[in-house]
Amino acid sequence: MDIPSLQKALLRPEIYPDLPREVKLIETHISLLFLTGNYVYKVKKPVDFGFLDFTSLEKRRYFCEQEVKLNRRLSPEIYLGVTVITRDQERISLDGEGAVEEYAVKMRQIPEKLLMDKLLERGQLTLEMIEAVSEKLVRFYSEAETNELIKSFARPDRIKEDTDENFEQTRKYLGITISKNVYEEIQRRTNEFFRVQEKIFHRRIDSDRIRDCHGDLRLEHIFWGDEIAIFDCIEFNQRFRYTDVAADIAFLVMDLDYHGREDLSEHFVRAYAEQSEDREVMNVLDFYKCYRAYVRGKVESFRLDDPHIPEKGKKEALKRAQKYFELSHRYALRF
Repeated sequence: MDIPSLQKALLRPEIYPDLPREVKLIETHISLLFLTGNYVYKVKKPVDFGFLDFTSLEKRRYFCEQEVKLNRRLSPEIYLGVTVITRDQERISLDGEGAVEEYAVKMRQIPEKLLMDKLLERGQLTLEMIEAVSEKLVRFYSEAETNELIKSFARPDRIKEDTDENFEQTRKYLGITISKNVYEEIQRRTNEFFRVQEKIFHRRIDSDRIRDCHGDLRLEHIFWGDEIAIFDCIEFNQRFRYTDVAADIAFLVMDLDYHGREDLSEHFVRAYAEQSEDREVMNVLDFYKCYRAYVRGKVESFRLDDPHIPEKGKKEALKRAQKYFELSHRYALRF
């Protein structure tokens, strides 16, 4: 893929069916998003980060299709389909004639002010909203796929591979984003939990609590419209999606705690436990919240090594990483 020429072509308003006045671009480390005002066209970059591989056109087509299929489970009104980007001589078109140049996920553009992180910032996130999100997730998990393969991802020895990887990848940040003492205590308590509480992981598996989940359940991925829409699930790696439902909701609970709203997170947990009749979730939630916070601390730490991020951005990432690791430590002290 020639990203610069494709980007230039997709910034031209005249190629879009809704003929927008302008097209805005948002770039992430894995995607280019073109916003027309009515729609968003998301193109995957040809990158390979180990945990995802978009290096061939065929892989990008497959993962665009997977993204639409999986996200329609929780946000069918947003995910409209896969658009084929074609080239006929020098003319780039959407679903036009000519050779296939690229694929894009087509989504309905939604107002950012109704995302839950924005509602939280304005003090408009209520207990009733929290209960409604919990109710939607309970229904989703009860219907989400489960089978022996999916369940195998929640075995304690398999999960320990993930936590071991986290500790290995963050060792270089000791004394920078996480202190040696905090690092060692989180690691010790995590490994102790696997040893002492091994049976609970197997009980969770036996009671069908392991499902094909969302994988990235954060406030910024929940839209409060006429219908609640939960979008941007992980399509590129089953390992992040095949998990205990407790690990999935732990991300959202941790996110609320990170933003200083323990009142809302505690209310969510109570509502979820009651609505799902999953009382045992309480016994593993602190463990998974610790894991989720640690992963976010790791991701923010990685930003310190990104040459494309300016110094100001790195300083902000440093503070966020430290805060996430502190939160992870707080959870670890509870189990």
